[in-house]
Amino acid sequence: MILIGAAAFAAIGGAAVLWPLLDQMNPDASTLSLASIDVDLAPVEEGQAITVMWRGKPIFIRHRTAQEIKDAEEVKLDQLIDPLARNANLADTAPATDANRAAPDKEPWLVMIGICTHLGCIPKGQAIADYKGEFGGWFCPCHGSQYDTAGRVRIGPAPENMYIPPYAFSSDTKIKIG
Repeated sequence: MILIGAAAFAAIGGAAVLWPLLDQMNPDASTLSLASIDVDLAPVEEGQAITVMWRGKPIFIRHRTAQEIKDAEEVKLDQLIDPLARNANLADTAPATDANRAAPDKEPWLVMIGICTHLGCIPKGQAIADYKGEFGGWFCPCHGSQYDTAGRVRIGPAPENMYIPPYAFSSDTKIKIG
């Protein structure tokens, strides 16, 4: 009985000593505050795009025109290099339809991580004057990958579509990323 009591006491004492050591490895409050950001979309007019930073990565937000949405909807899955949506808000196997690249009932808004999936360059296409490639979306100047208006890779060495981060609309003009 004494041995069981001593073992229990030692286990509790060991946990009490180890807890502060393990707890200090958790991220601090400043890191956790970067876990999500709120973005006001009200100033972004149709046809415009903005870039915000989230967890050290550029997030491309484009207010797509009706023509950009129509062009993206008409693309057949067998025309795509990557047939998967790469949308953190959907199942990993979701197909890369335009509907699966935008939020439901918010099709004009495209929100994605603005990093080329080939070697991590930042594609051009956010500024109105930028070259957007043959598909009107984004063009990676590093190795020539081209993305359409839904952020899907259409030409080049990039193996995957640009990723959609976890996000949700908190109102008609505000989103929370992360």
